[in-house]
Amino acid sequence: MRVGEQSTDPIDRVLGEVPVPAPLTPEDVRLAVRAVVVHTAEEWPSGPVCRNDGATYPCRLHRWGRRVLLAHGLNDRQVDALIRHGNPFVHVPFPFTATGPARPAGVRPVARAAGTGRPAPATAPRWPRAS
Repeated sequence: MRVGEQSTDPIDRVLGEVPVPAPLTPEDVRLAVRAVVVHTAEEWPSGPVCRNDGATYPCRLHRWGRRVLLAHGLNDRQVDALIRHGNPFVHVPFPFTATGPARPAGVRPVARAAGTGRPAPATAPRWPRAS
C-alpha cells in the first residue's frame, strides 16, 4: 500500500486520519520524525507491516509524521533519508529551508565553542604560564 492510499485497517476506518496541526511547532516536527522512524516498514510473508504496532504499513502515525514533515518543507527524498538514517531523535531545523534554518533579516549566527553548545568567548582565554 502506498502512503497516499486509503487504508483497509479496521482501526483506520473507525478513527480516521490524525489531523496535521495548522501552525506547526518544533515539537510537532520532533514527534513527526519519531513517528516516521519508529513506525517504519518490516517485511512479512503477508506483506509490509508497521515495525512498531503490527498494523498494515504505513500505519496512521507513519502517515501523520510524513504529512507533517512534508508540510514543514521536507520533500519525499529527505523524509526517506530520515527513515534510512534510523535515529528517531535527529534534529530537523525549525523553520526548515533547503539551505538550513531560516534566520530573520539582519541576525547573524552566534559562534559556538567547538564541541559545546555554549557561545564562543569574545576573546581567546589567557592560560597561566607554566613556571
